[in-house]
Amino acid sequence: MSSPVHEAVLEAANRIAALGDGTFTPDEVVRALAHLNANTVRTHIVSRCCVGAPKHHASVWPYFRRLERGRYRVEPKYRRQPTVDPGDKDNGGRSEAPGGRELTPKRDTIHAIIQRGTSAYVAECLEVAVVTQGKTLDEVVENLQQALTLHLEDEDLAKLGLTDHLRVQLIYDMALAS
Repeated sequence: MSSPVHEAVLEAANRIAALGDGTFTPDEVVRALAHLNANTVRTHIVSRCCVGAPKHHASVWPYFRRLERGRYRVEPKYRRQPTVDPGDKDNGGRSEAPGGRELTPKRDTIHAIIQRGTSAYVAECLEVAVVTQGKTLDEVVENLQQALTLHLEDEDLAKLGLTDHLRVQLIYDMALAS
């Protein structure tokens, strides 16, 4: 995968929807993205990427519309035919243009949003399925660095669309007191 989680979820949903009646279920996308945390994938479908979902996340994308319980449709603006056969082992599932040129350039930055909860600070990465917490800002940053290191330890960064020299960009999200 060479894209942030929300883009991977959209691509998988488009692939699944194209095979049937134009709809998909969260479980189908979870199975298609078995390398990602199942809860992260479900959260993206039902909340972060769904039109009309509660807006309690720092980032949201209007990719999907809930049709009925457990059934979703990709919004027309975001529908596209997949460019890669997911079973094609030769290209690792990356989207490629003719001639083998990658459509998505490699990223050198992983973005994480930090929010203050009731008892801890919580950091959530946007490009990879990593979430951690800490009692202080310093602790959550240290925990995030350790969690990312462990998460990416035995991964082929090129297949994930990442460069060998990564950096983390932190965004602190807070509500203004009224």
